[in-house]
Amino acid sequence: MDVKIESSWKEALSEEFKKDYFENLIQFVRQEYAQTRCYPPAKLIFNAFDSCPFEDVKVVILGQDPYHGPNQAHGLCFSVNDGVPLPPSLKNIFKELKDDIGKEIPDSGSLQAWANQGVLLLNATLSVRANQAGSHQKKGWESFTDAVIDHINKEKEGVVFMLWGNYAQNKGKLIDETKHLVLKARHPSPLAANFGGWFGQKHFSQCNTYLKNSNKQPIVW
Repeated sequence: MDVKIESSWKEALSEEFKKDYFENLIQFVRQEYAQTRCYPPAKLIFNAFDSCPFEDVKVVILGQDPYHGPNQAHGLCFSVNDGVPLPPSLKNIFKELKDDIGKEIPDSGSLQAWANQGVLLLNATLSVRANQAGSHQKKGWESFTDAVIDHINKEKEGVVFMLWGNYAQNKGKLIDETKHLVLKARHPSPLAANFGGWFGQKHFSQCNTYLKNSNKQPIVW
């Protein structure tokens, strides 16, 4: 199957694209996009990969589903397009960022600049029906993104994995913590964050300290 994805990822995941589950997944996704409104736009389903080639990956942030409202999702977890109001989880990410490293809360919710610096903003499920959260779960995306995490874990060293919430932590349970830095916290959604365990975790400064100590360029958050 010819998958339109950035070339280094195309090579890294070539065996995955040949598997039956992936063929079935793509058929399902094509049918969904043809018959109903889905997000993100089809050309941006693999935006996380297109924005962050395999060899550039320094940090992985795991989300769950794309946003399912109009104009929000553009293929990067937690990120929204310019001009879209900040979703609650992203507001809390920016609040923690300000508390951690002093960065003022931006007007735009786009995290494209993070992706361009080597932050893979990976949702576990890469598509969703409009206004139907979780509607494309358990169709094969989770197997694909598990393979992505496994490949990064095995083929790279010194990657920072930010696992926010139980879902991300369960998905990342096979990461080798002797090779990589794994940072865990509650999910930044108000429902979880307000009970403690999100604010004050200082993941962004911890990440950059680790990258500097590994002779890698820190992220300009």
